[in-house]
Order: sequence, then C-alpha cells, then structure tokens
Amino acid sequence: MTTMIQKFADLATGTRIEDLPAEAIGETARILLDSIGVAVAGIGELKGRAGIAYGKLIGGSQGDATIMGTGDKVSAFGAAFANGELINTLDMDAIMPPGHVTPYVLPGIMALGETMARDGKAVALAIAVGHEISCRIGMGMDYLRDTRDGKVDPPPVFGYAETIFGAAAAISMLRGHSAEVTANGLGIAGSVSPVNAQTAWFQHAPSSTIKYLHAGVLTQSAFTAAYAAELGHRGDIQILDDEEFGYRRFIGTRRWFADRMVADLGREWRFVDLSAFKPYPHCRILHALIDEMQDLLDRHAIAVEEIEGIKVYVEGMVEQPVWLNREILLPHDAQFSIAHGIAVGAHRVPPGRAWMDPELVFGDSVMGLMDKVTHEVHPDYVKLLTGNAASRPAKLEIRARGRTYAGERRYPKGTKSPDPASHMTNDELIAKFLNNVDGILPRGNAEAIVELVMDLPRLDDLGRVMRLTAPDAQGPAPRN
Repeated sequence: MTTMIQKFADLATGTRIEDLPAEAIGETARILLDSIGVAVAGIGELKGRAGIAYGKLIGGSQGDATIMGTGDKVSAFGAAFANGELINTLDMDAIMPPGHVTPYVLPGIMALGETMARDGKAVALAIAVGHEISCRIGMGMDYLRDTRDGKVDPPPVFGYAETIFGAAAAISMLRGHSAEVTANGLGIAGSVSPVNAQTAWFQHAPSSTIKYLHAGVLTQSAFTAAYAAELGHRGDIQILDDEEFGYRRFIGTRRWFADRMVADLGREWRFVDLSAFKPYPHCRILHALIDEMQDLLDRHAIAVEEIEGIKVYVEGMVEQPVWLNREILLPHDAQFSIAHGIAVGAHRVPPGRAWMDPELVFGDSVMGLMDKVTHEVHPDYVKLLTGNAASRPAKLEIRARGRTYAGERRYPKGTKSPDPASHMTNDELIAKFLNNVDGILPRGNAEAIVELVMDLPRLDDLGRVMRLTAPDAQGPAPRN
C-alpha cells in the first residue's frame, strides 16, 4: 500500500513543469512577486527587524543567500529564517487554506533557489507543489471558519503547522532528492512539526508578536527534515495514515479527510483558485468591510471629522480577544483589532507600510475614531459562508451629518470569487508590489524584479531576482 506521505513524495519528484497548467505557473509568479514586496516593506517593523537579526546570527557572514530588503548575505538557513519572518511581518502576504501558507513554504525555495542557481521553471514547480501539498492537507483538517448545524464552530486546536510538509517537499525538490529520500523527509517533517498553538494566540490580548506561527522556526524545521533525510535518516512514512497515533492525533485536529487530501493529486491544482492577495496590512476579516467603507466615504464625500459612529457586522469566528482588542501597544496590535483597523481604513491612507507608522497608529484622529466603532456578528454569516467559501460577509453603517449610510459586500478584493471585481489583476498586483518597495529599492531594480518574476519560466537564475532586493544593488544595465 502506498502511504499518503509516499503519494506526496511522488508528486514532488514526478511532476514536471510541463505537467502544470498555465494558470498554476502564473499563480506561482504572482505569489513570488507579492511576497518579495511585502517582505521588503516589513524591514522596519519589530517582527521584521528581529527576524533579520536572528537570521544573521544563525546564518553567519560567509553565505550567499540574500535577506530581502537589506543586501545582507548569510547561509540559506539564515536567509530563510529572516525572509519567512519578513514575508509575514505586515500581515499583507498571500493567503489560502488553511490560512497563511506562503511565509512557511516560500523562504526555503528562495534561499536554495539563489544559492543553487535554480532557474525559474524549477522555482515555479517547487512553489506549486509546496503550496499544493500544504493547502490540501490544511483543507482536510479543522478550519477556522467551520460551521455545524447552522452555527459557528471554530476548532479548539488550530494553526498552520501542516505547511511543514509543503515546505519540506519544496526543499527536497530543489535539492534533487529521490522519491524515497523525499518521503523520508516528509515523514521526519511530521515528527518535528511545530504545535498548533494559534487558538491560544486568539485568546490572549494584546497578542504575542510571534503571531499564529513563527515562520522562521517552521522554515528551520523544514530544512532539518529534508536535510536529515538526505543524510540518511529514515522518516515515519505512515505518520499521515495512522489516525489513532499519527499526525492527526498529536496535531489536535477533530476532522481528517484523508481521501480529499490526495484525490486527483497531480491532476487538480487546488491552490490556484484558492490563493488570495491582501490589499491591506491587516487581518483578512476586515478587508471587505474596509473596501465597502471607503466606497461609502468616497461616494458621499464624508470626511473623518464628520463621522459620528461606525457599526460593522463581522465574521462569526472573530468574537475572540485578539480581534476585540482595543489596547494598541505596538503597531503589531493594529493588524488584528477590529475597531482600530476600521479607524485606520477610514483615514484612506494608501495601504502598505504606511499603515504601521506610529504617528498614524497612535494618532489622536485614529484613536479617537476607534472609540466610535462598534460591531456585531453578521446576521447571515453562516448562510453566506456555506453558500460560497470565498465569502467574507461584510455589512456596515456609518453615522454622519445626522444620517446613516449603509453598505454591504460579500467578497473582499484579492479573492477569486463569483464577483469579477474582487479578482486582483496582474496590474493591480504589480502596483501593490511597487508601492511596497517604493523608497526602499531603486525604481529600476523594482521594475526589473517585476519583469523577471512575471516571466518566471524564462528566468535563468533566481539569484538575479534575490540580489535585486538589496537597497544598494546594482540595477540592470539601461536598455537602448
């Protein structure tokens, strides 16, 4: 009998770039470009600074892997640690089930892709397989937006630890491991998996700046698993199949749809339709609300000073301390607070690292408006969510000038939903990238990164891209 681990190993070693649909290849380029932008934008924040410092500490000074936005060269292990933390610093990174995947899967690909001079086809393939495995396993486990009998039913244990399987698989692919070695690496990955501590993080506010899962730690665990297998260690290839004692039991998930995890593996690429991009550096729960609020404010030319109150109707799973928090001690806290996020969004500051500016975050105008924000659970949340999984039901009422202005939206920008307006086009994604790196990277370098990444299959060496993420890097020669 072929185990689930072996099936995922076969996907990693048996898939060729020609096997990927064009949409999957295109999505890998979009994920890569977006991740570079949000990582560079995060270099000045606490989480980003700490990730850089520790990445340099463990990565030494003799390496040839780039920490994005700094130009620092360290080992692949140090760069992956730092870049994982940077990608997730602003909470503006790409998402897909089970939630955040990219900060855990992509950093190892970036580091090895640069140090081993892998071309764009190898990189695209590793991104696709790594995200697909992580997404499939995550979809077969408890989900944060689970419902039961028409009511919200969030799991008691939740997190993104299962992304270690996709992260380890991608590393094995770039290292050229055989199916047997890859399977051993995935088995080891399951055994060294971080715990799923995210539910505890929800319950304690102000929240830990580690967030729901420390990206740097998971990247190191994935490297450990893949390299241990390469060095001869044997992994537990039954760890996903054994529901009594295996990964399902000790990771704490109530449900386990093993058949769905491997169904049509290699023929159906689920991550393509499930990936979404975030316009705002804030938890996704507010994005549709901010979209609709800003449209209302613009449509009626309402100034912040005129707002008497804002009532928002939110997703049913957010009645937990991390989102209810109004004690904003660090810019990090602003990324999850419902009241503060709405207040910042009402100020129409272009989204990006400017949202983390302490003068904005702690400014009298934002803090004063935060006190005027109230919320309730959206009355049709479960109905709309079960009707279409892309739903993030949002409804709000703005009181100003003695009137109430109401609006409602179902799908946030950046989502592949039945509403074409919610899709983020390549041009919109590129504009987000250019805004995020503006003032940090030379414009010529930023444009060169866009050109190289968006034509990923033709890229001869990922190192060309990574080296351009240094603020003082030599840009490309001018064109005639």
